[in-house]
Amino acid sequence: MFKGFLHQDGQLNNLESPDRGAKRPREEDGGDESRVKQKSSREPLRHTAMVEDEDEDPETKEKILEKLMDQDEVDPEGEPVDETMVKKMILTFEKRSYKNQELRIKFPDNPEKFMEAELDLNDIIQEMHVIATVPELYHLLVELNAVHSLLGLLTHIAIAVVDLLQELTDIDTLHESEEGAEVLIDALLEGQVVALLVQNMERLDETVKEEADGVHNTLAIVENMAEFRPGLCTEAAQQGLMQWLLKRIKAKMPFDANKLYCSEILAILLQNNDGTRELLGELDGIDVLLQQLSVFKRHNPSTAEEQEMMENLFDALCSCLMLPANRDRFLRGEGLQLMNLMLRSKKLSRTSALKVLDHSMIGPEGSDNCHKFVDILGLRTIFPLFMKTPKKMRKAGISDKEHEEHVCSILASMLRNLKGQQRSRLLSKFTENDCEKVDRLMELHFKYLEAVQLADRRIEGEKHEMVRRGEILDDSMEDEFYLRRLDAGLFVLQLICYIMVEISNAGISQLQQRVHQILNLRGGSVKAVRHIMREFAESIGDGKNEEFRQSEQKRVMELVDNF
Repeated sequence: MFKGFLHQDGQLNNLESPDRGAKRPREEDGGDESRVKQKSSREPLRHTAMVEDEDEDPETKEKILEKLMDQDEVDPEGEPVDETMVKKMILTFEKRSYKNQELRIKFPDNPEKFMEAELDLNDIIQEMHVIATVPELYHLLVELNAVHSLLGLLTHIAIAVVDLLQELTDIDTLHESEEGAEVLIDALLEGQVVALLVQNMERLDETVKEEADGVHNTLAIVENMAEFRPGLCTEAAQQGLMQWLLKRIKAKMPFDANKLYCSEILAILLQNNDGTRELLGELDGIDVLLQQLSVFKRHNPSTAEEQEMMENLFDALCSCLMLPANRDRFLRGEGLQLMNLMLRSKKLSRTSALKVLDHSMIGPEGSDNCHKFVDILGLRTIFPLFMKTPKKMRKAGISDKEHEEHVCSILASMLRNLKGQQRSRLLSKFTENDCEKVDRLMELHFKYLEAVQLADRRIEGEKHEMVRRGEILDDSMEDEFYLRRLDAGLFVLQLICYIMVEISNAGISQLQQRVHQILNLRGGSVKAVRHIMREFAESIGDGKNEEFRQSEQKRVMELVDNF
């Protein structure tokens, strides 16, 4: 059912929507008879042509097809798309919009009276799709008030307007003319576009294909605008979008493309944005994410699309956990128990559960989660993953490095945060079975040390070559070299060294002796470990809390000095 014919008091008129771009012959004289005739002529041209010519020979069919294709390439009325044409089109749109509005007010209880005007309006909106080919003329849509009028039509001719906005905001089109795009996005935001789109989605019935497509196109508008201007995510989330997304994600409906798209938009809104993370937490979004993910504790996603949605939800959860307040909500919502079960169940969700666990424990804000994890017997889960990187992880597309980084980060966070009995339980794990965990730690140490030293030698060679050629080593070059060292495994090496100095300082002589014994045996050096830890100490902190950064650096350097 075409949303455009939804009458204000909810009546629906049983007509099909005019096809996009299908134009209909306009009769000069009004009269009821011509109106009846017109109903049939509103069918898409292509369809009519095919039906009429079913019995004709192939050659004639080919000619007709060629003619139709030629027609398709010609712009409406055969005019070039220039400023004059766009102005003319907007003017026609404004006239028809005004006429439609007038008739709706005059005959609120008689949809038939404004049906003709509604169809005329729909036709011109379809024609306006051509404006998307000239983004440098978008300013005309704003100057001639068309954006305002289009937003006003979202209440009763929604699908057509959404289709048009989706095409106008196509990200490739926006980048063709940054100036035109800026003007259009500004006008849309000024008109509270997101709030209006959300209200419209509330009205749409996704069991009707056309309206489900309308929801998909609406989400595309949001994605296009957010990609072009990431700063609008906070505003969009606050205009009801976050609430709608969470409601749609937890709706008891079969998995479909729209649910996947919702998970994508949610992950986009939460990227590097504490404002939206806070909002999600306040709307009980952590619970929604955990409920939706709990399905995958015992079952793998049944399709590639469903797997993509699962990963989007995990990404959203990781983003949220960057905000300290959400760590507590995650703890209360039994997020740790769910992640622990996923790690044990050996399903596809295991790799992402490990990442979430890592995010939940980092920094001093992760202290409560670290303690709880030990209480729920999480050490029994994490140490087997430390001792051996599961082959299934590789199959799931996770590299050994990524897996080992998350596991080492979790252990480092626990060594940093745990106190009392829970800390003792963690340390005693390292002494079990003749210190096999220490042996594994040292094995990883030499693996990553070798990889980083190899990268360092290559980088030094390149720097030497650049100096020889008289090139300048600027900051961007240094940043690039640093990223290459991280790719080689520098961060994992730093975490491993941190674990080494922590357990050596724990007052358990057995651990300290084993670490030094293996270092000496394999030609390693305390000096190299100290150098790695100094570099690690310098990178501590997120730039938000200077006091924490200084005290943490001091603590790490004390551990290093005693190593």
